[in-house]
Amino acid sequence: MKKIAVLTSGGDAPGMNAVIRAVVRRGIFKGIDMYGVRNGYKGLMSGDFIKMDLGSVGDIIHRGGTILRTARSERFKTEEGQQMAIAQLREVGIDGLIVIGGDGSFQGAGKLTSQGFPTVGIPGTIDNDIAGTDYSIGFDTAVNTAVEAIDKIRDTAFSHERTSIIEVMGRNAGDIALWAGMCAGAESIIIPEADYDDDEIVKRIQQGQERGKMHSIIVVAEGVCKGSDISVMIKEKTGLETRVIVLGYLQRGGSPTSYDRMMGSQMGAEAVDLLIEDKKGIMVGLKNNQLIHVPFEDASKDKHTIDMSVYNLAKSLSI
Repeated sequence: MKKIAVLTSGGDAPGMNAVIRAVVRRGIFKGIDMYGVRNGYKGLMSGDFIKMDLGSVGDIIHRGGTILRTARSERFKTEEGQQMAIAQLREVGIDGLIVIGGDGSFQGAGKLTSQGFPTVGIPGTIDNDIAGTDYSIGFDTAVNTAVEAIDKIRDTAFSHERTSIIEVMGRNAGDIALWAGMCAGAESIIIPEADYDDDEIVKRIQQGQERGKMHSIIVVAEGVCKGSDISVMIKEKTGLETRVIVLGYLQRGGSPTSYDRMMGSQMGAEAVDLLIEDKKGIMVGLKNNQLIHVPFEDASKDKHTIDMSVYNLAKSLSI
């Protein structure tokens, strides 16, 4: 390995810059020429490379988003697009590629590896929905952002004696909703991994009212339904006034937490070391607080699961 490139793909996540910094500096420390690819796989196909030095990643560990920017590309999903990308990498003399992104990004990285180009992945998505790893970069920051927002919403919900419904991101995974709802003390948490019952949601609101609590917080994962659907249901069954707040892309932004910076730094350095050791076609993951290596095909075929014991605990504490 004489030259290694790094790119970010898919949705941005806080902590991606910490990963980029670790990858570049670890590579330089090991005597490797480091390159960045701008605009994800789209930039890879067009040869949008930049030489990275120590200064190029200075003062970025605390910044959200990604300095390399990101973009989605339908063309890269084709064999023609993948061959274009490999040709661009070969032309610059790059020997290995590190991809920071989600499951879709890893499918692309797996295609490159299967066609002979060494690639290693690092999980980076706020959804925390990648199989084979307990954690993906950006999740902790997104949860903290959601909790902070819910805490503020609770203040005004209390003042106006309202039920507030907060819709959070996560695609088809309920991790953000579960963690944010648990940590913010929500009365009900609605996630894709568990069935929910309208009558139970209403019952929890009414039980709170019976003991003198005139406001409630309900957290809804976007992969289940819209917050507005829950609002209509509550209005029809109780006549109560509700407010729906969709946190949206707010959850993707902001300075990464110390945990995302730490994990980003560790995973980034590990990815470089793997390429140097001629290991490829794998994702750096986290299991039981230890870094692990997961083949791309396993990360793609396995299904992300959620810790249902946390969900059951949240239900028992919100009575």
